[in-house]
Amino acid sequence: MDTNLPVSAQPRVLIVGCGFGGLKLAQDLADAPVQVVMVDRNNYHNFQPLLYQVATGALEPDSIAYPVRKIFAGQKNFFFRLANVTGVNPAANRLQTNLGDISYDYLVLATGSLTNFFGIESIEKNAMQIKSIPNALNLRSYIFQNFEQAILETDPARKQSLLNIVVVGGGPTGVEISGSLAEMRKHTLPKDYPELDLNKMQIYLVEAGPALLGPMSKASQDDAKHYLDELGVDVRLNTAMKRYEDGRAYYSDTEFIATDNMVWAAGVNGAALPGLPEAAITRNKRITVNLFNQVEGETNIFAIGDVANMVTPEMPKGLPMLAPVAQQQASHLADNLQRLLRGEKPKDFSYLDKGVMAIVSRNKAVVDLPKGIHFKGFLGWLSWLFIHLILLVGFRNKLVALVDWAFSYFSSGQALRLIIRPFNKYDVKDDLGKKAAEHAAATLEYNPTPSAVQQEPVR
Repeated sequence: MDTNLPVSAQPRVLIVGCGFGGLKLAQDLADAPVQVVMVDRNNYHNFQPLLYQVATGALEPDSIAYPVRKIFAGQKNFFFRLANVTGVNPAANRLQTNLGDISYDYLVLATGSLTNFFGIESIEKNAMQIKSIPNALNLRSYIFQNFEQAILETDPARKQSLLNIVVVGGGPTGVEISGSLAEMRKHTLPKDYPELDLNKMQIYLVEAGPALLGPMSKASQDDAKHYLDELGVDVRLNTAMKRYEDGRAYYSDTEFIATDNMVWAAGVNGAALPGLPEAAITRNKRITVNLFNQVEGETNIFAIGDVANMVTPEMPKGLPMLAPVAQQQASHLADNLQRLLRGEKPKDFSYLDKGVMAIVSRNKAVVDLPKGIHFKGFLGWLSWLFIHLILLVGFRNKLVALVDWAFSYFSSGQALRLIIRPFNKYDVKDDLGKKAAEHAAATLEYNPTPSAVQQEPVR
């Protein structure tokens, strides 16, 4: 019982997930009179905004991951358990895991998000995604395996299918990976694969809405589209993918793009847990919370970050799924939990918008700041590098990322084009993909509006 956690006279705050929100909350509770217990299915914090760089060989996974136990070494009130969470029993104040139940006085759900396939089974089964480090490594291996196979292929149509890459979703993830792939096609792949005519390699970015980067300004949308056009990416707006099977990505009943490489970055669902009140779960699987981050219908269960649906007058559809939201909610909740322990009334949360940004390629990025400030190009690119470097956990990770980025910049190519573990997408589907299928509503249509296209927690 309680997975061998020490008995404490202090109330237990049980945090599920070590993303941006869970990490910040545990850190801010370091000096609080509570026992902090964190549960995660990975023993590391994963910096999701840079997953696409792992997928394209710009960074290795250990550059964007940091061990949980090392982060909290020396924090005496912190305990970690590596486990898969299966549900919650609010009546008994117990979290259900594969290791057994864990009791809590306060439960904080910082579970993040899962890929939303909009109920399209053929895409869930056959497309690649980049929501985790295993996903990114699988994608990297699969793309380079297909290049190796293309060298041997004698059928022109089959060779073209192996070279073509279709990225679905025009949010930050889709834009960033499309731009990175286009740079690889220009600078890196011709050196590695001189036997292939890479002028025939086509990169498609397919977006169901009328513009890229839906939540950003019109200027950023137009600039990103212009940059991708310059890089030779075939951007197709107002185009929704219908299905993906037999190496064909259908955007109508009969029209398709021949490709063995589809990257799905079209949206996400919140990662709500079984056992919570059904009335608190929204259509996109986020958990409705009040301005204290308290789950609707519960007194001692809270949710922060991507999984939390906090509606404000300024954000009637809920706060965006961004890292700053998760971090600010975590700090605010840490303060409110201590207020509750003192018998004081918690304070309402107020989000401070720090802006959003997206990188397209080297020297090409777009940045939107509050009060309508927008800039782009080299300055935007430098800003993106600086912010992401600062947010990386651990000095070593910052140093390694900086060195790798400098090498890529001055050598005009990625150095980490390794097939570490051969991957067959038809034989292996990781747990994240299965869970995403479980959480995706079967009746949800794939026709996202800009406000509905939620991307990875970045910026």
